[in-house]
Amino acid sequence: MAIENAFISPAVERERLRAAEQVGGRIGTAPEDRFDQIIRVAKIMFEVPMSSISVIDDRHQWFKSVAGLREDPIPRELTMCQVTIARAYREPANPVYIVEDATTISDFACLPGVGGDDGVRFYAGHPLYGPGGHYVGVFCIYDSRPRSLNSSELKAFAELASWVQRELEQSAELDRAAQVQRELLPKTLTDIPGYEVAAVCVPAFAVGGDFYDHYTTARGAYFTVVDVMGKGIPAAILTASVRSALRGTTRALDSVPNSKLSGVIGMVSDQLADDFERTGSFATAFHSRLEPTSHTVEYVDAGQGTSLIRHVDGSTTPLSTGDLPLGVGTTWTARTIHLEPGAALVLCSDGLLDILAEDSDRGALADFLRRYETPADLAGAVQARLRETVLPDDVTLIAIRRVPQ
Repeated sequence: MAIENAFISPAVERERLRAAEQVGGRIGTAPEDRFDQIIRVAKIMFEVPMSSISVIDDRHQWFKSVAGLREDPIPRELTMCQVTIARAYREPANPVYIVEDATTISDFACLPGVGGDDGVRFYAGHPLYGPGGHYVGVFCIYDSRPRSLNSSELKAFAELASWVQRELEQSAELDRAAQVQRELLPKTLTDIPGYEVAAVCVPAFAVGGDFYDHYTTARGAYFTVVDVMGKGIPAAILTASVRSALRGTTRALDSVPNSKLSGVIGMVSDQLADDFERTGSFATAFHSRLEPTSHTVEYVDAGQGTSLIRHVDGSTTPLSTGDLPLGVGTTWTARTIHLEPGAALVLCSDGLLDILAEDSDRGALADFLRRYETPADLAGAVQARLRETVLPDDVTLIAIRRVPQ
């Protein structure tokens, strides 16, 4: 099969491109060692100088991992891999495409990198599929001399391709999990008269154990920051449970006269006690309710210890109560503060401290907040700092400012 036969029907191609887009965020990003490792194994196992893992969209072949070849994207029409993908649709029972000597096929002989002393002569490609079973990429090995693969080598090549496929599926699932977690974050509140709100939540990995939440009820506006112990998928799973329990319990008790947030935290702790015990985990939380008319804030600090008030003159007052986290403590105390005109309630996870000072000094947080008066400026400054550093931990922040009269 040569390039002129690399046609895929328009209907199938639309679905294929949609699948390629879903994995493209991973394939098209910077190299990852888990893919590079497979490439290194392939070179050693088959004694070849070149190997690659790539994805093909409507215009280009993008390399996720490549050795012995240029890393730049290649126009799709100049690749042998587009033939591998088209062939996989026609012959799904025989997915491996072998070209023993590319210089003997006119369509391939004229491609960049084919032939010459160190150019491609031998090619073996195994298609990789994405969501919906559509073929989105190719795992390849290349040699600068003509050759073939015997039955044992073909089996080994298929096994390596299965390894790549598993890593690719894990990436796609992780991306989807990250998307869901982002979509669960609420849209910024803009309907609290006399108040400005801004928020940031960036996980250290694709998904994380931090979250913030805010919503309004008949009794006011609720603001929450939670940090589940750990990072990544295990923390993210528990995070979803904590978020659901906090939201449900808060709304249930909101209609109960004279109910306190300490009761909310206690009920949530009871609901999640078994989960925390079985997983050996815990969660710090700052849960608060703003009453916009009286400008009072009722809050419970369950081990968070990083929330504070930024006063209009730039000075700060910490709000830690010394209460223990969910999964550790048994009782919590609700306290009340009053927000003066121009003052802001700032809630954050300890990940923010990690990027402000090597020793996570809370004084660095106060110094940082002093420079930014509005929630929007503060959130922008945090996001700018995040772009400059490798995150050691998830970072979350909400700022709620009473607008000066």
